[in-house]
Amino acid sequence: MPAHVVQDASTLTASWQKASASGKNGDCVELAPCDGRIAIRDSKAPNGPAILFSCPALLTALETGTL
Repeated sequence: MPAHVVQDASTLTASWQKASASGKNGDCVELAPCDGRIAIRDSKAPNGPAILFSCPALLTALETGTL
């Protein structure tokens, strides 16, 4: 699964979003478009790492259950 890891997600210029059904206790993942890729981070750790995927790589990871 080709992906790029950024150690501090807060350094990305991104508009993070999570599911509207998410609870307020922070147990969510957030996604954001970023430089033609999709970034994913843990909502509890906004300064933690983020993984960036191309759209095809993200779809493959989700479809195959590797993510």
